[in-house]
Amino acid sequence: MKAVLIDENTKNLYIGQTTEPVCGENELIVRVRATSLNRADLLQREGKYPPPKGESTILGLEMAGVVEQVGEQVTEWKIGDRVFALLPGGGYAEKVAIPGKMAMRIPDNVSFTEAAAIPEAFLTAYLNLVTLGEIKEKEYVLIHAGASGVGTAAIQLAREMGATTIVTAGSKEKLDYCLSLGADFAINYKDGDFSGKVIEITENHGVDLILDFIGASFWQYNVNSVSIDGRWVLIGMLGGHEVSHVNIGAFLAKRIKYMGSTLRTRTPEYKIELTQAFQQFALDKLEEGKIKPVIDKVYNWTEVEEAHRRMMENRNIGKLVLEID
Repeated sequence: MKAVLIDENTKNLYIGQTTEPVCGENELIVRVRATSLNRADLLQREGKYPPPKGESTILGLEMAGVVEQVGEQVTEWKIGDRVFALLPGGGYAEKVAIPGKMAMRIPDNVSFTEAAAIPEAFLTAYLNLVTLGEIKEKEYVLIHAGASGVGTAAIQLAREMGATTIVTAGSKEKLDYCLSLGADFAINYKDGDFSGKVIEITENHGVDLILDFIGASFWQYNVNSVSIDGRWVLIGMLGGHEVSHVNIGAFLAKRIKYMGSTLRTRTPEYKIELTQAFQQFALDKLEEGKIKPVIDKVYNWTEVEEAHRRMMENRNIGKLVLEID
């Protein structure tokens, strides 16, 4: 089969031939119709984020497509079903093998292109808002990188849960889009320390939950912004991973619950539980149009380098999708 491969010398991407996946007794083989980009893809192609042991080395953490083969122990799916799923790798290819219990049914009103933009963003958002973040109605949540794929998903999920959302982003265009999705307040992080605005918005309460994609450069601002008994989930380190002169007293004084979170390295069993919990919460909302994937731009997979360049330059609002011939 064809797949997007990485030239080991130049790190450039190209479409070449590779071995087809084999269908296990509890698995499906899916003909991939579309996949989406994630920042993990950029890191992996540079050798900085290898896939979990034993998983496909092909890029791609999510896909949408059609079931081509069904394992002997799989009873809930049949050939021809339209499915989408989170992956540990392998999405930039014509075919992929997935556990049958990881597959989600694509609603009739959702295209393959739209479905491919859902799994990684929405499952990551659900994991960190609900499973780890324990967000509750009327709580305040601060979502950094609000215009990213996960950010746009988190805004919508938090809105549906009745939370009050404050987002940060780096341009008026991105801030306005976040507000159009249902964010209650939007702050341009390029204006500097945002914590004063957060405290003003929350009437001196602070935010109950922070979804932090940034890390070091926002450290003190987040410390200032989080409420007493607040939860703070570190999801990424776009602003660096080393913080100097940290005063840990605030963590005692505020009783801050600080958590690191990754999804790719979770066990298949954990991902299945997460997928099923997300489906129960969100599938009807997708069918009704209450939540939707935000797609910045769609490319043919022959244009994968251009798509990666757009993400590297941080120009996208929402997801970048590759359609596979």
